[in-house]
Amino acid sequence: MDNIIYMDNAATTRTHPEVLAEMIPYFSRLYGNPSSIYGFSEGSRAVMESARKKIALSLNTEPESIYFTAGGSEADNWALMETAKAYSGRGRHIITSKIEHHAIIHTCEALKKCGFEVTYVNVDENGIIKLDELVRAIRPDTILISVMFANNEIGSIQPIKEIGEIAHSRGIWFHTDAVQAYGHLPIDVKELKIDMLSASGHKLNGPKGIGFLYVSEKMNIGSFIHGGAQERGMRAGTENVPGIAGLGKAVEIAGKTMRERAAYERNLRDYMINKIMNTIPYARVNGHMTNRLPNNTNFSFQFVEGESLLIMLDMNGICASTGSACTSSSKNPSHVLTAIGLPEDIASGSLRLTISHETTKREVDIVCSRLAEIIKKLRSMSPQYEDFLLHG
Repeated sequence: MDNIIYMDNAATTRTHPEVLAEMIPYFSRLYGNPSSIYGFSEGSRAVMESARKKIALSLNTEPESIYFTAGGSEADNWALMETAKAYSGRGRHIITSKIEHHAIIHTCEALKKCGFEVTYVNVDENGIIKLDELVRAIRPDTILISVMFANNEIGSIQPIKEIGEIAHSRGIWFHTDAVQAYGHLPIDVKELKIDMLSASGHKLNGPKGIGFLYVSEKMNIGSFIHGGAQERGMRAGTENVPGIAGLGKAVEIAGKTMRERAAYERNLRDYMINKIMNTIPYARVNGHMTNRLPNNTNFSFQFVEGESLLIMLDMNGICASTGSACTSSSKNPSHVLTAIGLPEDIASGSLRLTISHETTKREVDIVCSRLAEIIKKLRSMSPQYEDFLLHG
């Protein structure tokens, strides 16, 4: 691991040492089931409520609005499925965007099989939702708008406040998948008029297998997982107490360090973008140039296959991705890059490099240098590139 350069923080992050230390007692010493009534379980209950308060504070909401889940995908499924069920009497139409995470896209597909209608709004060339098209898509039977806070592949940040205002002015619930944004960008659910928000611990140096769904007190949705009365009857199953403890600590650390982390990552991100664009020809940056996550870069390189690029980077000790980790085995072009208008031959040569506050300028320099060498080698074996050089 000492020789590994990790550039895939959008997929997952390293668990912070303080987070791990916070979790350990709840595996070995304070291991009581929080639903049990005896005194031994008080420690488990207390750390859960402490974490709930920390999350609520970070979003400017009440602790009673926070429900722990197994991660972002469960939270997304819960928000869409149960809102659809609870408010189907008012309508059966849902609006989302064409660049959502598959946890949203596939849930919408499942809802369509249940008789709901879904409109997928287009985005512009920078991956920003077209607000005029969103407004035109609204119907009298629209009950929910779900648009991600920031895109997991190209990093573009959506106009969340404007979307929230549009939704609320028409009596429509608004959900945002904030898995990539939470802990990296300031979020005030009241100011932004967000009714539901999904987040995941392992994207902000917390543990895997834990997340949460924020649900406004104005909403009345049901349980997605049925069984016991945990989470005030809203989410059955014995709570992941060590994970919740770790999530609470990760949220606390993220809040304290957000401003300086974002500034550091943004500077390093821009340095990497400029270096790659100035040293590798026939490259383009995907996503908005400035209105993007501080740690995200996404490139497309002509005459290169993304899969081959990843393999050779891996051989050089560099961890990267072509897009979402949830679809890393797919050979189809990214639906996000297709939605922003990239032709298949360019989209197939995409590379996502996502840094962290631990990434160094030296590591960026190494990655840029090796990337240039690898692309030069791959292009030397490309008939398309040879034809391009001959005929322009």
